Amino acid sequence: MDERRFKKRTVFLLLYIVFALLPIYWMVNMSLRTNQEILSSFSLFPVNPTWDNYATIFTDVSWYSGYINSLIYVAINTVISVTVALPAAYAFSRYSFLGDKHVFFWLLTNRMTPPAVFLLPFFQLYSTVGLMDTHIAVAMAHLLFNVPLAVWILEGFMSGIPREIDETAYIDGYSFPAFFVKVFLPLIKAGVGVTAFFCFMFSWVELLLARTLTSVNAKPIVATMTRTVSASGMDWATLAAAGVLTIVPGAIVIWFVRHYIAKGFAMGRV
Repeated sequence: MDERRFKKRTVFLLLYIVFALLPIYWMVNMSLRTNQEILSSFSLFPVNPTWDNYATIFTDVSWYSGYINSLIYVAINTVISVTVALPAAYAFSRYSFLGDKHVFFWLLTNRMTPPAVFLLPFFQLYSTVGLMDTHIAVAMAHLLFNVPLAVWILEGFMSGIPREIDETAYIDGYSFPAFFVKVFLPLIKAGVGVTAFFCFMFSWVELLLARTLTSVNAKPIVATMTRTVSASGMDWATLAAAGVLTIVPGAIVIWFVRHYIAKGFAMGRV
């Protein structure tokens, strides 16, 4: 009975892996083919593999600059989101104050709101102060959604840390900054890793705000990919190559925080 159940689970797991990896494999397959081959025939493998699509991205400044711009504003947003959320989450987890539950719920409603709602206010504000088409403009716009998410995740981790640790540290003579950096942060490093991962991913894939608030100097890769649509049709091969390269930064981040993500699902509010 146990052996039969094990076989069923194994088959189910294999089917799920195939189902999950099939779109990624097909995108890699398309990226190694020409548009003519993609549109003319159906093939599980590239008949005449080519790296020309990747060469286009790495040699065309409008393509590779899109990746650089995206990495810049995503990194800025992730650092600011985690830095701002840490003290806010600590306050929610350790103190009770007037309206704390309502404020916490209000933070989450920002994450629930569609980005299109805030598009016009951001556009008008940034146009007035001269922040349009800058990396900091997109990074700050994404704070509206990532900071509430970061606070929510970190608060779950911090609430799992006994308050006696705080009191013991104060008795031992730690100031609050020293306690927070040397004692408290190491205890929630898994939560910080998980939070940084989600902030990175949400900022990396967001399109509407990033495309509207930039034009040339800070244009992200998600907006650059729309260039593949033209009057002559869709450039499927280049788009597929760009999609494959878009997955790489996320995969690298997952690799570095993989242990923290596992702990996050087990311990925190993820």
